[in-house]
Amino acid sequence: MNSEILGVLVTLILMIVLSYPLGKYISKVFKGEKVWTDFLYPVENFIFKISGIDPAKEMDWKENMKALLKLNVFFFIWAFVILLVQNKIPFWNPAGIGSMEPSLAFNTAVSFISNTNIQHYSGETGLSYFSQLLVVCYMQFVSAATGIAALALIFKGLSQRKAKDLGNFYSLWLRSNTRILLPLAIVVAVILLLNGTPVTFKGPQTIKTLQGDTVTVALGPAAPVVAIKQIGTNGGGFFGPNSAHPFENPNYITNIVECWGILAIPMALVFAFGFYLNKKRLGIMIFAVMAIVYLSFTALAVKFEVDGNPLIKKMGIEQTTGSMEGKEVRFGPAASAFWASSTTVTSNGSSNSNHDSQTPLAGGIYIMNMMINSIFGGVGVGFINFFMFLIIAVFIAGLMVGRTPEFLGKKIEAKEVKIAALIILLHPFLILVSTAISSYIASHNPNIGWLTNPSYHGFSEMLYEFTSASANNGSEFTGLNANVPFWNIMDGVIMLIGRFLPIIGPIAIAGSLAEKKYIPESEGTLRLDSYAFGIVLLAVIIVISALSFFPALAVGPIAEHFSIL
Repeated sequence: MNSEILGVLVTLILMIVLSYPLGKYISKVFKGEKVWTDFLYPVENFIFKISGIDPAKEMDWKENMKALLKLNVFFFIWAFVILLVQNKIPFWNPAGIGSMEPSLAFNTAVSFISNTNIQHYSGETGLSYFSQLLVVCYMQFVSAATGIAALALIFKGLSQRKAKDLGNFYSLWLRSNTRILLPLAIVVAVILLLNGTPVTFKGPQTIKTLQGDTVTVALGPAAPVVAIKQIGTNGGGFFGPNSAHPFENPNYITNIVECWGILAIPMALVFAFGFYLNKKRLGIMIFAVMAIVYLSFTALAVKFEVDGNPLIKKMGIEQTTGSMEGKEVRFGPAASAFWASSTTVTSNGSSNSNHDSQTPLAGGIYIMNMMINSIFGGVGVGFINFFMFLIIAVFIAGLMVGRTPEFLGKKIEAKEVKIAALIILLHPFLILVSTAISSYIASHNPNIGWLTNPSYHGFSEMLYEFTSASANNGSEFTGLNANVPFWNIMDGVIMLIGRFLPIIGPIAIAGSLAEKKYIPESEGTLRLDSYAFGIVLLAVIIVISALSFFPALAVGPIAEHFSIL
């Protein structure tokens, strides 16, 4: 157990230490400054030339949103069609896997274009190699770059003195792929390959075990898919068990690298904010607020899993290895809980253990991570969601000190506050209303077959599913049978709304602020990089989240915890 905790600490240190220089590099990419990946200019210019796009054209926030939505609609259709006809494609399907049913194809296409990656299928039996690469792997670049480029637009808007343009989405999107995602994914893929993750186009192999049994082992081009699923906070596994599968995550070294990959870019983007706006102290303050919530929740989750099942402890039985239910012996309870907290505090959703079998309070923490949905969060969109809390905190702090709220030299007025409030309230609305609908249907149709667990835990499974969909996370409590038209369509609609409205709203605010006259700082200006504002910001996040979600958590994981005592 001590070595396991040491592994957790090493991963944490790697995350924090490497995120600072990575953030500085990302800021330079956004600004178009000289970086070591400039050798890719000819490739990028060729892509723009054949696409008929002028990367130097400046666009306002509405033009950028049209570009973002058009690009994502195109790739949604691309993914949906491939999934519907994958059995007709004459190559890269050695196992002869059939096409997807329409509602499942819709859910999967939406899932991967929205950076959610909920999988209502098992990767090795539900997708051909062609679909794994041209839908799963490719969409994981597309969706991650969309979030990063959207955040870059906001950075540009916040830095403007008085102008309408926010930059060029197409240019930022392509550079996010070529300059940020691709280099990091290549490094992680090589590490996985060297440690045993397969990259092959051979079909399933039949082997004889040491016991004399015959088993069929699925293979495939797994390493590149696994690499971008972590780096892009995507989470979609090549194999059904995700990173609990020994081919996706062969040993403790790969476990550290993959877990680092989950938070590498989300943490770096906080520092990139400080570098881009020349507000390093503000970036560090925001990082500290996020880190306090993340580390607190992670420490609690690790404690609950290391302590084990409280009912077993009450019976006088000591669990010296902690709660190993649903976990790999390669990683143990501490590293599994650390991963689960990291993957839900971001919109990653990958797993190296079964979240459904963890202790109720640990499961409740993972749900709460997704409910807050702005502590580091997904690549780009995590900070975008946090930006909404920043606007509300600035508004409240301004009222507290009796001044017109200002954010980075721009007045925060009713328009910006209304948009921020609506975006913040959208998340609990999607989660709570949809959970209420599914609970009503399940309670009036006891033989419907959705739930394998009754009572509080069954409610938690439905709450987790919709929270994961709205937060674009993608992890699940696997006791829920979600591959039915109701869940495929409901999840798909919620993933779309939960992805794109929280991007459009903040960019509209950034566009509004960009056009406003800059107000120089004075002695009466509220210092956003102060400890006092950090406390206000932290309080706003906790109070809004608690008021929105505590009743649902009380009915689910909290009630389950007390029921087993």
